Amino acid sequence: MDIQDIKNRFGIIGNSPLLNRAIDIARQVAPTDISVLIQGESGSGKEVFSHIIHQLSTRKHGPFIAVNCGAIPEGTIDSELFGHEKGSFTGAHEARKGYFEVVDGGTIFLDEVGEMPLNTQARLLRILESGEYIRVGSSKVQKTNVRVVAATNVDVYNAVQKGKFREDLYYRLNTVPLRIPSLRERKEDVFLLFRKFIVDFADKYRTPGVQLTPEAQELLADFSWPGNIRQLKNVAEQIAILEKERTIDATILRRYIPSEWSKSSLPVFVKDQSKEDFSERDILYKVLFDMKKDMVDLKKLVVELIQNGVTPSSFDENSQYINQLYNEVNPVTTQLYPREEIGVTPTIIHHPSANTPSSSSNYVTLDTQDAEEVEESLSLVDKESDLIKKALKKHKGKRKAAAQELGISERTLYRKIKDLNLE
Repeated sequence: MDIQDIKNRFGIIGNSPLLNRAIDIARQVAPTDISVLIQGESGSGKEVFSHIIHQLSTRKHGPFIAVNCGAIPEGTIDSELFGHEKGSFTGAHEARKGYFEVVDGGTIFLDEVGEMPLNTQARLLRILESGEYIRVGSSKVQKTNVRVVAATNVDVYNAVQKGKFREDLYYRLNTVPLRIPSLRERKEDVFLLFRKFIVDFADKYRTPGVQLTPEAQELLADFSWPGNIRQLKNVAEQIAILEKERTIDATILRRYIPSEWSKSSLPVFVKDQSKEDFSERDILYKVLFDMKKDMVDLKKLVVELIQNGVTPSSFDENSQYINQLYNEVNPVTTQLYPREEIGVTPTIIHHPSANTPSSSSNYVTLDTQDAEEVEESLSLVDKESDLIKKALKKHKGKRKAAAQELGISERTLYRKIKDLNLE
């Protein structure tokens, strides 16, 4: 079956070289049993390619099931995929077969596989390597013969680097990578798809056909379409239903295209930038390195002050200024680390011009050489414990307020108090 026959059979519209390349890869890999990882933006048509692979394979008469891993709660996904025994958890009133058992001999399409929990990823890896799995609540190993086609709209390699996706599973799934081009990468196909959708909706809703002016066609092709084919289809349906004018120019078309997106181009892969990316350890490292920088700056200021004329005879007058300067540099650092702890060692010397020994002839100077060489401890446990103690002291033992001050949850604070023996 050639590429055009596949397009006709599965209703694929477009002549983009990138699209043709993706169809050709799917056609070649279909007769084999190797795993395929389909990557592409949301709405680009990844599920259609899973059907192509299944229908052109030797398993075409076997069952096919599509599972959206991102839509299944973490607590039940193992049961959904691998089944469970009666009484294995609350609500398990009877034994249940999982998708891998039901689809034995067929193909399972795991959509949004990048959202799969790490524990479930380990189970999936075992199936890919040996075809074995264990139901939830059972100790009996079972076998299945299933072809796995996975898809994701996230950058899986980046997720591997962040520890959110197993590296061994990534390479096992990615035996044959199949990338679906986004709509903005196939601008020559946009108008063809729009015309197809308009004809379909005009027939469905019994409305007159729609014509686009050349300016409207140009606007349609230049738009970035972050929602890809799904978004284009929605726009076509709105125009078919709502627009009374059947000749659509650029002005009318702009009403249906979000203006704030018209000049933007979203990345191919969705990248999670939520606060969960920042762990407590990252925050502690940042605090420690910020304090380190402030202390180094303070040392430089003190040395510069001495070099600019602070003699032993005038040091008593300037000591108050130095203390004030030190406090202004970083009040938090001052509170946590007295001057004796940052490598600035006070030394008592005798001024040669003094006639008689007295308390006024003893002056404080700074051993700047020691200041450059001594480094404080950067033990995370010690610093973390110290910060928690000070936060609790500041808020008079109120743990909720202390947790807010530290930027962590109250539950995490309770756990850390217990782990660090701060009760």
